[in-house]
Amino acid sequence: MNALILAAGLGTRLGKLTSDRPKALVEVCGRTMLEHQLRHLSAAGFDRFVINIHHFAPKVKAFLEEHQNFGQDIRLSDETDLLLDTGGGIRKAMRLFDDEQPVLVHNVDIFSSVDLKALYSGHIESGADSTLLVAQRSTSRYLYFDTSGMLCGWSNEKTGQVRSPYPGFDKSRFTPCAFQGIHVVSRTLLPLLDEVPEPRFSITDFYVDNAARLRLRSVLSDPGNWVDAGKPETLERASQIIRAYYE
Repeated sequence: MNALILAAGLGTRLGKLTSDRPKALVEVCGRTMLEHQLRHLSAAGFDRFVINIHHFAPKVKAFLEEHQNFGQDIRLSDETDLLLDTGGGIRKAMRLFDDEQPVLVHNVDIFSSVDLKALYSGHIESGADSTLLVAQRSTSRYLYFDTSGMLCGWSNEKTGQVRSPYPGFDKSRFTPCAFQGIHVVSRTLLPLLDEVPEPRFSITDFYVDNAARLRLRSVLSDPGNWVDAGKPETLERASQIIRAYYE
């Protein structure tokens, strides 16, 4: 099974922890975030990896070489010349897989109890173009889903902005959820991704703009066993989840 680890972010929220290394190489429970994800994904049955790199890219390359890729089939999608954001990064990285299978996309700083193999298998069975892991938790930006679990719109609670490809979209009629930084994408997305003229773009913006053209399915997860470890104050919670579900 194919997995893309999104590791190219600048890691600015981690402050001095990323002054001399990328976020992917910040250690939690004695191992880097990247190593935790590779081990966790491998244990779930994923055996082909692409990692996108940008910030301190040579250090990521050296780390993988030192550990002989942890015995895995790993390819690097190098964004050193231009950080492509999530959408552009996925579009570039997907072409490094040499088959037509779906790709699990996993942010390097997301730790959770979710059954990734079941998420991947469920995506294939559903026939969806993308399956997004979501949760009903507080956030400043919500995705909205209809009664069949399909994406219909988005809102920014701070600015009041609402977006949807559906005319007359009324967010009060739909279920608001927060995106959990894990999704499964099929190769059917590539033609539409290629229609985006900018090299750098957000995958969330792409999903919302194309919700009427694609089957963008949601899977609800437990927000209690999930953490975004991209901030110093969440590293302790990440440690707890790693001890419970990753080791």
